[in-house]
Amino acid sequence: MPNHHKLLSTIAASLLVLSTQSFAEVSVTITGASDYLFNGVSQTDEKPALQGSIDWSNNAGWYAGLWGSNVDFGDDTNAEIDYYLGFSQSIDQHFWYDVGVAHYTYVGGDNSSDINYTEPYFALGYQNTQIKTWYSNDYAGTKAAHYVLALMHSIEISKDLTINLQVDRSTSLDDDLFVWDDNDDSYLHYKTEAAFNWQGIDISLSLEKTDLSYDDDIKVLGTISYTFGS
Repeated sequence: MPNHHKLLSTIAASLLVLSTQSFAEVSVTITGASDYLFNGVSQTDEKPALQGSIDWSNNAGWYAGLWGSNVDFGDDTNAEIDYYLGFSQSIDQHFWYDVGVAHYTYVGGDNSSDINYTEPYFALGYQNTQIKTWYSNDYAGTKAAHYVLALMHSIEISKDLTINLQVDRSTSLDDDLFVWDDNDDSYLHYKTEAAFNWQGIDISLSLEKTDLSYDDDIKVLGTISYTFGS
């Protein structure tokens, strides 16, 4: 059985157990995006993306789901499907944490699954500020250890408008196994986003930039999404 099927079975079994313990909610989100930027780098060759997710959560703090998008890497791979399972809880009235695991899978070509990989993640937050890290010991199937460290802050302008700020660093810990173009073993990504809600529709507009020498243009990303069952 493929790894992503095993993970989905694990998630489903966990949901059955957790659903008997507390009230649970399920939602479905559909998103149209002008691009699919992953840590500031286009995954669709700077073309639009259609994305969707199914999310489950309960009032004990557990959540799980799957997320999908089209991709374009210049080969036969045409879609990404991610699975995740996590737990989030308040420590006190100011501090909170989030811990979980995400599994990224790729489909379309005979060798697309070669770049599948898994990342545990952890976030620690204080009110509207958080620091979050992801780690993989086999980044994108390269056998290289890799981590992302991000600092994020949200500013609530009104109940319908929020400004999100983010800076993150992606780092290969095995530069003999994986580097970005021009032998960069790490790079920085900056993001400023305005997210607002209009009659139940979520709309965002962001500016993003990396310091990669081959991909350092400022990118404009627009998304529009709607959630059913939230």
